[in-house]
Amino acid sequence: MSEPVNRKSEIVNVRRLAFFERYLTVWVFLCMVAGVALGKLAPAFTAQLSQWQFGRGSQVNVPIGVLLWLMIYPMMLKVDFSAIGGIARKPKGLAVTLFVNWLVKPFSMALLAWLFMQHVFAAWIDPETAKNYTAGLIILAAAPCTAMVFVWSYLTDGDPAYTLVQVAVNDLIMLFAFAPIVMFLCGVAHVIVPPRVLITSVVVFIVIPLTAGWLTRTALLKSRGQDWFEQNFLPKFHPLMIGALLLTLVLIFAFQAENLVTRWFAVLLLAVPIVIQVYFNSTLAYLLMRRFRVPHNVASPGALIGASNFFELAVAVAITLFGPGSGAALATVVGVLVEVPVMLSVCHVCNRSRGWYQQEMA
Repeated sequence: MSEPVNRKSEIVNVRRLAFFERYLTVWVFLCMVAGVALGKLAPAFTAQLSQWQFGRGSQVNVPIGVLLWLMIYPMMLKVDFSAIGGIARKPKGLAVTLFVNWLVKPFSMALLAWLFMQHVFAAWIDPETAKNYTAGLIILAAAPCTAMVFVWSYLTDGDPAYTLVQVAVNDLIMLFAFAPIVMFLCGVAHVIVPPRVLITSVVVFIVIPLTAGWLTRTALLKSRGQDWFEQNFLPKFHPLMIGALLLTLVLIFAFQAENLVTRWFAVLLLAVPIVIQVYFNSTLAYLLMRRFRVPHNVASPGALIGASNFFELAVAVAITLFGPGSGAALATVVGVLVEVPVMLSVCHVCNRSRGWYQQEMA
């Protein structure tokens, strides 16, 4: 006869990324290989694809534009603007997040991009290409992350409701602030950005999918209910988003094949300011949260959203402004390659420092 065990059993819940997200860096690398192979083995076909635009001089490549929309629209379906009413519960955390996202992150990246691309690495990059890389890095940092924030929040036991508020508010601000910030910072860096093209890209890749997502979400929640919407409707978009992302990367790397073969070192150089800005902004947000005594389950996702980027939007805007074969587009794609492993390391630091963070917080 066995005796009952009179002790607490500790259940360890190891939270992990889904298979695709866990190996996103691997998929990006494989897409790079496939894209470069396509560009080098079928240059005529690749050139024809790159010239297929929505109107002469629009810079919006038709296949990439469609694929990007297929990625962005499902993300916008997840944004619940009704959650904004929860701001009053924990305003300090949101204030820190918005401060880092909009008043620190774009400007710190602009400084790093200017410093590294146009000065520190000037011996390896010609001036015009350096300006293109600078513009791409600015565009990358000017849009806070939307979809992956929910993954990072989950991995750090973040407050899901508050994470949703952070994303919703950032998306609303992005409607009005993204274009002016990009235009201002690119202007300071002596990069010419046509205002009409930038505004068009914001309308096409933010306003329209955000509005479409909100209308779809509102209609389906009323007609079918939240459980059906979240458990049946949203999951159908996951394989579509994965396929669209991978095909987009293959095409971009195909259009960039010559640059990648002859200037592969540029990928490593572009990774330097991206990595620095991720660690700088996440550390700043995390320490500010602790200074203002914000709970850890709000501080962790706040630090992560302050460091990660809406790379789908960044790729779309860079392509619209400078073309799919530009250095700006390459810079935003390097952001995809770098972000996942770096952000996972930030998640690890947030989890390991939980005890230190909560000292004297009670």
